[in-house]
Amino acid sequence: MPQRWSIAHLYQSILDAQPHVPRIARLTTLAGYVHWRLTGEHQLGVGEASGMFPIDPRTGDWDAARMARFDALVAPRGLGWTLRGILPGVLPAGRPAGRLTAEGARLLDPTGKLAAGIPLCPPEGDAGTGMVATNAVRPRSGNVSAGTSVFAMIVLERSLSRIREGIDIVVTPDGKPVAMAHSNNGSSDLDAWLALFGQVAQALGVEARPEDLYGKLLPRAVQGDPDAGGLLCINYVSGEHVTGFTEGRPLFARSQDSRFTLENFVRAMCFASLCALRTGMDILTEEEGVVIEEIRGHGGFFKGGDTGQRMMAAALGVPVSVPATAGEGGAWGMAVLAAYLLRADPGQSLPDYLDARIAGSIGEPVRPDPRDVAGFAEFFARHRRGLAIERAAIEAIE
Repeated sequence: MPQRWSIAHLYQSILDAQPHVPRIARLTTLAGYVHWRLTGEHQLGVGEASGMFPIDPRTGDWDAARMARFDALVAPRGLGWTLRGILPGVLPAGRPAGRLTAEGARLLDPTGKLAAGIPLCPPEGDAGTGMVATNAVRPRSGNVSAGTSVFAMIVLERSLSRIREGIDIVVTPDGKPVAMAHSNNGSSDLDAWLALFGQVAQALGVEARPEDLYGKLLPRAVQGDPDAGGLLCINYVSGEHVTGFTEGRPLFARSQDSRFTLENFVRAMCFASLCALRTGMDILTEEEGVVIEEIRGHGGFFKGGDTGQRMMAAALGVPVSVPATAGEGGAWGMAVLAAYLLRADPGQSLPDYLDARIAGSIGEPVRPDPRDVAGFAEFFARHRRGLAIERAAIEAIE
């Protein structure tokens, strides 16, 4: 997903006077590197590019003013290159980005059967392809990718009022500004508990395949008390930047009066997977007034019935729908972008193209149940208070 890792690591390397820095010829992402190997072109899709360095939404290219400031900052070091000179070219969706070379064809097919000359579209990473796969590229729309980590991409109507800690600004594959709220911890702790339940079943002589565990246990979350019965789960397998943690200790706690049932336990695990995301989303909705009409969900959290949709709708307070292709991930979104390059009408916008191609495959949204929304709010407040326990656990447990 887009994050400013490229420039941040570059600048740290400059500060550390690492010997390779003056010899840098190009800087790109994994998607850009693969594209270069296949086509010989040093190009990126604008969405992927926005994760390397800010994009000017007026030009759809690198932010020239910020680029000039960076070059001026490092100029005294005499590195022999400029930032624009080493960064890729930037292209919006639908523009040609080169053709498969003979060398690239051999990389894909050493047998020589694959012919060179195939046109390639601008490369995008999983954030941009997720927006495309869920048809969430218009303002007021958004998508949530929920699995071992969770991140939401919300297409903005206007720029944020100021820099917000915990929110990254990127763009859609056609250049519209997007706010990304990201959390490191999603379903990893839930996965660990379900694996433990599988071991319990095995000890009792019952075969429990992973698909059975998820298919039978996760739906029980819907049957739990709205607030998960007073239970507390903090799922920090790793640090969580949005709440100020650099490391984590997964923990579960309850009072003697909590309603400790399987249904409430699973519901608490599901809710905990969304609390860090909710913290970031509150910055957008409460502090910036961002309006979200609907969220499109994709990733493992949404597999197996509507449980994931109900939990997400409760956490965010907006309708949540799931495309039929939600489980296909970035590969499907990239294929759609490739098809958009070859569209019959060159003037057709990306949102209109996706409406024509994808809208019919998106399921009916699950709307927030007021009881679930109120229950999540109570759980979320408990979770925030419980972060004091998390800090103590980090100090106490090496």
